[in-house]
Amino acid sequence: MENQISNRKVQVILTAVVIILAIALGALYMQYNKMKTDNAIVQEALEEQKESLANELKDMMSEYEGLKSENDSLNNLINQQQDRIKRLLAINASNLEKIKIYKRELATLREIMRSYIVQIDSLNQRNQKLVSENIEVRTALEEARKNNEALSKERESMNSKLQSAAVLSAKNIVVTLLNKRGKDTERASRVAKIKTCFTVRENSLVDAGEKIIYLRLTRPDNLVLTSSEQDVIQYEGRQIAYSAKRAIQYEQKDIDVCIYWDNAGELITGTYTIDLFCEGKLIGTTTFDVR
Repeated sequence: MENQISNRKVQVILTAVVIILAIALGALYMQYNKMKTDNAIVQEALEEQKESLANELKDMMSEYEGLKSENDSLNNLINQQQDRIKRLLAINASNLEKIKIYKRELATLREIMRSYIVQIDSLNQRNQKLVSENIEVRTALEEARKNNEALSKERESMNSKLQSAAVLSAKNIVVTLLNKRGKDTERASRVAKIKTCFTVRENSLVDAGEKIIYLRLTRPDNLVLTSSEQDVIQYEGRQIAYSAKRAIQYEQKDIDVCIYWDNAGELITGTYTIDLFCEGKLIGTTTFDVR
């Protein structure tokens, strides 16, 4: 009986131990599953954070690219930061410590970007100021050019007027037909000389000095009476014949002048024209009749 009782006690104890062990194992299994689940959740969260940080780095790469300009020095600095981002993206940030590195680097890169933006804004403001100044300078230069053109045209016009005004002119032209005794006559057969007297007007724009007055006598049939084929002057870009000439000393005052032409039997009846020239300019003209 005692042995039976002892065996039963042992069985009860063993059963209790087995139950306790089973319960403990069940608890451990449940704890293991919970830890496994928790680890999976943490790992998923880390992956999501890693992916988010990686996307931020890629966005920052594009933002840095957008900051590039014609400033080579600043572009080199931006390229350095982009290379830094590429190296970060190459890190397999699979644990919390590496993710912390991502975060620190992102904060640093954002700070650097802000400083670059400030520099670029400053450069843009300077460029805008320079552009504005250049526009003002170009406007001033254009106005100066237009003013110079206007002044040049005005000067040309003034010079043209001065040139037109700086010409001698003859007034009070009187033609007298003289016979061999120096008496007046109107008959062509008796004319020995033709005397042309006139006054050269005062003109302060004409330089003082010796001047040569040329007389051109044209018959009614448009024949110019001249003593030599070499008696020609320049007038309006061509050579024309003249009949007689006279040198005078011009002193910028009225001066009376007479020029004589000797008749060699070339006169015919009709209306004659006398033109007076000086320094390539026509200074006076008149007509007279021969019977």
